[in-house]
Amino acid sequence: MALWIQISSGSGEPIYVQVAQQISEAIAKSELASGDKLPAVRKLASELVINPNTVARAYTRLEQAGLVTTKTGSGTYVSDPKLRKSDAADINILTERMDTLITRGLNLGLREQDLITMFKDRLAKFVNRQTERKND
Repeated sequence: MALWIQISSGSGEPIYVQVAQQISEAIAKSELASGDKLPAVRKLASELVINPNTVARAYTRLEQAGLVTTKTGSGTYVSDPKLRKSDAADINILTERMDTLITRGLNLGLREQDLITMFKDRLAKFVNRQTERKND
């Protein structure tokens, strides 16, 4: 599992954020499905050659977002999407990020249709992976 997590030491993002974001993306793409067990904190830390506290912090961030649940003595698992909370604050953050992307695209000279096409293409990649995973 850790093979797809790439740590960028030159990134401005803290390592725990990088780990959490990549796991979150894997969940969104259905590369990790509901009920999948994440590696133990020490195991993932060893594979990534980082401090176990960094992995624990990433897992805590994912748990706070409702993407994973930790069962004491058993491990950390991907949450069932039906049981995840829809948080208004998260939706507001998403909207702000979309506004930023739209602004950047328009400033680059992209037209409305170009932005819509780009968004649909990116969304299709995620949806297709979810569909493929469900059919496996």
